[in-house]
Amino acid sequence: MERVLQAIDRFTDYTGKVVSWLIVLLTVLVVLEVILRRFFNSPTIWSFEVTQQIFAFHFMLLAPYALLHRSHVAVDIFHEKLSNRKRAVLDVVSYLIFFFPFLAVVFWQGIPYAANSWGMRETSFSSFSPPLYYVKTLIPGTAFLLLLQGAAIFLRQLRIAIKGVE
Repeated sequence: MERVLQAIDRFTDYTGKVVSWLIVLLTVLVVLEVILRRFFNSPTIWSFEVTQQIFAFHFMLLAPYALLHRSHVAVDIFHEKLSNRKRAVLDVVSYLIFFFPFLAVVFWQGIPYAANSWGMRETSFSSFSPPLYYVKTLIPGTAFLLLLQGAAIFLRQLRIAIKGVE
């Protein structure tokens, strides 16, 4: 079982490190647009749409990586004062009540949302009109990846809650 959990962690860590490089492309495009707009008085139509989509990929696909490394915002007022076992019990209960149901709904509703977008080959309303369907596929895709990484964390916390040790 631990080998499977480690494989999930490695996959999440690898994809997070690869996707994190999108920030470099995003930064270059934003700086390019600022230079074109301010110094050459020649703004582009496509830059907003492209940077928005790159940010969507970056933000969504890094969510499982942030979960793996516990980088999400958390209120640790009570959590940090608990023993490891009590912290694990609190995490298990929190995952069961909040995390898994929320992501199940996002995944369940995200699939028809993305499928509808693919079915009509949805595009943006701008004159550049880039496709949106592949970006909307990120919604159920990210929910699935978060469920996968969350399951790995949940199982480890469950083991700590039951046995009292990692």
